[in-house]
Amino acid sequence: MIQIIEKVNSMVNNFIWGVPAMVCIFGVGLYLSIRTGFLQIRKFPYAIRTTIGRIFRKRNASDGALTPFQAVCTALAATVGTGNIAGVAGAIAIGGPGAVFWMWISAILGMCTKFAEVTLAVHFREVNANGELVGGPMYYIKNGLGKKWVWLAYLFSAFGVLTVFGTGNATQVNTITTAINSALLNFHIIDTGAVAMSNLIIGIVMAVLVALILLGGVKRIGQVAEKLVPFMALFYIVLALGVVAVNIQVLPSVFASIFEGAFCPSAVTGGVIGSMITSMKKGVSRGIFSNEAGLGTGSIAHACADTRKPVKQGMFGIFEVFTDTIVICTLTALVILCSQVPVAYGEAAGAELTIQGFTAVYGNWVSVFTAVAMCCFAFSTTIGWGLYGARCIEFLFSEKVIRPFMVVYSLVAILGATANLGLMWSIAETFNGLMAIPNLIALFLLAGTVVKLTREYFAGNDQ
Repeated sequence: MIQIIEKVNSMVNNFIWGVPAMVCIFGVGLYLSIRTGFLQIRKFPYAIRTTIGRIFRKRNASDGALTPFQAVCTALAATVGTGNIAGVAGAIAIGGPGAVFWMWISAILGMCTKFAEVTLAVHFREVNANGELVGGPMYYIKNGLGKKWVWLAYLFSAFGVLTVFGTGNATQVNTITTAINSALLNFHIIDTGAVAMSNLIIGIVMAVLVALILLGGVKRIGQVAEKLVPFMALFYIVLALGVVAVNIQVLPSVFASIFEGAFCPSAVTGGVIGSMITSMKKGVSRGIFSNEAGLGTGSIAHACADTRKPVKQGMFGIFEVFTDTIVICTLTALVILCSQVPVAYGEAAGAELTIQGFTAVYGNWVSVFTAVAMCCFAFSTTIGWGLYGARCIEFLFSEKVIRPFMVVYSLVAILGATANLGLMWSIAETFNGLMAIPNLIALFLLAGTVVKLTREYFAGNDQ
């Protein structure tokens, strides 16, 4: 039975994350960019100026809402995860250095996609029975496309609920246990025989922490996210910049290998990776999986923002993709390529390749800091996806099921810490991709609304 499930899931997964799906996500991003006159490029200085300014502006949100900064931190909490460490390494190993170039291209288009998602989510959001602002793809499908498209909103929500337990929770907690146990084993604090007990203890602690935060409501989620995300992002960026600084002399050749590898991978990988399509597919899929542009999930957090200007909050979508992919994912790639650790091109790789890049420069002691970074990344993702799952199940049923869902979601952390998650990760990845289909249809059909809102906003501003 398990083999049948694996085979069916593999077929669906290969299609969802294959070339046709990449073309759809790429295509919608390009379509939105053209319709808005490549807003993400034209208004990029304004987007950075506006978002950075609001980050340092102290303010309180109304009841049932988040400040705009808390909203973007919650969204970043879900997107900036272990994939920024492990996923980029995997993309380079399978697609060569050129995959980084295609990751950048997907991010440029993804900025406009994310802008559209956030803008629509804020514009079409509602207030639930608890007085909280709720929104996201299911709401802009329901309120923007009308009753005949409501089935698409339910489809998105159903895929969302099926996704969160794997992508947002179990696999993230499993990463935390792996990181902590690696550090404990390296420093001989525990031996291999104690790993199982360590996993159980970590799982129970994680379940309690997740429950305490999520059951505290959207405000507590935002408060934790606004403190955790800046810390973990700056912490990782400083470590990565140190690696680049030490190896600054090879930086020009690294960038040369990225651009050359994008169009002629064999010239950089010694012929192991000879297809530009392979490089492109890995780079684009890595970019999409990292920043979630096209999946619609991040807009669920942004819909909670205490703002009356959808387009202004949409600028955070541009900032979010830039921070996640252009900054953090690029730094991960530079850690691997600048440190010149051996890469087995054509073979799967993960976080261990990135960690090798750090240890090559700093020594084995840095494994403690990389473990801390991975734990922060994974924990923040668990919190962010908890909110996404709550909003999806609330849309399917009612706000009465939110607390029971939160309890079940928290307990899944124990499963994630103690079980082998190979098949669960694969299935969750498939449902993650399936979420994109209803969202992309909605974005395509609501492109005119995005253009209208954008024109109206900038017509009333001097920028």
